Amino acid sequence: MKNIGFIGLGTMGAPMVANLLSKGFAVTVYNRTASKTEESRALGAKVANTPAEAAQASDVLISIISNDQATEEVYYGENGIFAGLHSNLTIIDCSTLSPALVKRLSKDLSTQGVRFLDAPVTGSKPGAVNGTLLFMIGGEESVMQQHMDVFEALGTKFLYMGENGSGSIAKLAHNTIVGINNVALAEGFSIAAKANLPMYNFMELIQSGSAGSKAAELKGRKIIEHDFSNQFSLNLMLKDMKLSSQLTDEMQLPTPMLEAAKSMLQMGQTQGFGEEDLSAVAKAYEQWIGKRIGD
Repeated sequence: MKNIGFIGLGTMGAPMVANLLSKGFAVTVYNRTASKTEESRALGAKVANTPAEAAQASDVLISIISNDQATEEVYYGENGIFAGLHSNLTIIDCSTLSPALVKRLSKDLSTQGVRFLDAPVTGSKPGAVNGTLLFMIGGEESVMQQHMDVFEALGTKFLYMGENGSGSIAKLAHNTIVGINNVALAEGFSIAAKANLPMYNFMELIQSGSAGSKAAELKGRKIIEHDFSNQFSLNLMLKDMKLSSQLTDEMQLPTPMLEAAKSMLQMGQTQGFGEEDLSAVAKAYEQWIGKRIGD
C-alpha cells in the first residue's frame, strides 16, 4: 500500500483521512492548528511536525487547504512542502484555488520532477464522510490513472478535465452554479414564507417540480428547520465566488447572476453568518420578510 501524506484537517480533510485509514493506507497528517490532528492520530495516523516532513514520508501527498494564501504558505513557506520534495512523490491538491496559483504550483513542482494533479472535490461534508466525493481532475491523465486506488478510497466519481488548472476552473464554474442555486432557493422560500404558505409542502413542490435541484435536496429542510450547522460554510462559498468572479473578469465574460449571488453571500458574511452553512444566506431574507422562513 502507498504511504499517504495529508495536509489540511478541516471539515473535509479529517473524514477523508478516516476513509484512507479504513482502507488500509498508512497516513501521515499535518495541520497548521496542531490540535486538529488528534482525531486522526487516534484513528492510527502518524503526525508530522511540518509540511516538509509529511512530504518526505509520502508516496502521494494530498492537500486540502482553505485558500490561496494559506496554500502558498504551506507549499512555499519555511519547512513547507517544497522543502520535502523527492522524485517519487505525486501531489494531489483537492483545495479550491485560483487557476493562476494552480498553474504556478504545477510549473514549480514539475521543475523538481514531482507530478501534480489539481483535483478539487464536491460533495461537502457528507460526501467526505461517506467516501462519495466527486473529483474534477487536471494534470496528466496517466498520473490520475496511476493513483485511482487513492481516489477510489475517497470518492465514487472521477472526471478528467484536461491539463493542470482545468480541475480548478471546473470547480469554480461548478460552484458558481451552486452559489446561485442556493441564493435562488432562499429567495423562493422567502416569497412562500412571506405569503404564509405551508413550507414543507412548498419544499415538496420544489423537489418534485421544475425548480428541483441539489440545493433544494440538500438545503431545503435545513432552511425550514433553521439548522445551519456547517456542511460547507458561507465563507468558503463566498471565497469560491470571488475566485470565479476574478476568473471571469480575466476572461472578459459577463456574469451578472454570479455577481448578484456573490453580493448576497457577502451580505450574509457581513451579518455574521460566515462560519455557518452556506444555506444561512436565507437569514438575510428572513430579516427582510420579518420572520423565520420555517415559522
